[in-house]
Amino acid sequence: MSNRVSIIGSGNAGLTAAYHFSLHGAKVCLYGAIGFDQPLTDIEQRGGIEALSSFNDVSLAYAGFQAIDTISRDLAETVAYSDLLILPVPSFAQEPLFIEMLPHLRDGQIVMLMPGNYGSLVLNRIKAEQGYGDLDITFVDAISIPWATRIVGPAELAILGMKEFLPVAAFPASKTDDAIAKLQPVMPLPLKKLDNVINAGLENINFGGHPLLTTLSMGLLENFDGQFNYYKDCCSISTAKAAAVMESERIQIGKALGLELIPELDAMNALYAMECENVYEVNRTSETHGKLNSAPNSASNRYITEDAAYLLVPCYELGQLTGVNTPLVTSCLHIDNAYNDTDYFKEGRTLEKMGLSDMSVKEIMDFVA
Repeated sequence: MSNRVSIIGSGNAGLTAAYHFSLHGAKVCLYGAIGFDQPLTDIEQRGGIEALSSFNDVSLAYAGFQAIDTISRDLAETVAYSDLLILPVPSFAQEPLFIEMLPHLRDGQIVMLMPGNYGSLVLNRIKAEQGYGDLDITFVDAISIPWATRIVGPAELAILGMKEFLPVAAFPASKTDDAIAKLQPVMPLPLKKLDNVINAGLENINFGGHPLLTTLSMGLLENFDGQFNYYKDCCSISTAKAAAVMESERIQIGKALGLELIPELDAMNALYAMECENVYEVNRTSETHGKLNSAPNSASNRYITEDAAYLLVPCYELGQLTGVNTPLVTSCLHIDNAYNDTDYFKEGRTLEKMGLSDMSVKEIMDFVA
């Protein structure tokens, strides 16, 4: 089994993946696009990536220094390096990157999206539309990235923590076991099989917390420039109650699709080895999420532009399809539209963009099986 892996994207998650996969024994090719490649220059100048042992007097996990096997600004070279291609990039970057990758892809490769956010369905549609329908590749959607992490200096990371495991699903779902078997040797944590990529999208734990708490706390976030602890300071008893209502909408949509979704509280406890009794306690006490003071400082933060557009919009559309009312999801999206002068109901990740328009529930679930 090859231990070579290509990481396409040089942001917080990309550098962390390159560092941690290398620490785990993999050979890594890290790609960054020209014009956005300062992190690559920093790595070249330092000879590798350092994960700090502490930052702002906070102890951090997975400290060390790792050289990276290959640093690349050439996407063809990066795609040729390995059959395992991992994109730890924001959802809005998945489509343009994949279109650039298509001429260089070969049969048998795996394209893993972290987070997936239904991206495998969008990329599969693009693959057919671009004339590559016969290309035999497997898409894998992860519910999120494995780490809470950030770049804090040139080729320097602060890794706050890592999940206990990472739930994933392949498209089609019949390939999930094989994909996990090929990916697991390079991954620093266990991969857990989910039913399908619809399941993976609905299980993203950013669904409830990020867009709703950010939307409800926008005055605080903007007026104080995000200079406080997001999870502790934005989660109150009342906002936690609102999040619980949104959570119930997600669970009901899962049931209507024949999926038994894991409640957010159970998921957070399992992913971060906690024993909290409610989501309010999770936000107030999680050591992983509460180590550093940092929060969004505007409505243009990805907690809205990604998590509302690519998580809430699909949930809203699946609610429309199944007849499940989603008043909290819908209200949050309307407010976010006003914040950012946009229409996420059109601009977000719709069923049409996933290639699922005009399908019934049964047809969708058969399609992703």
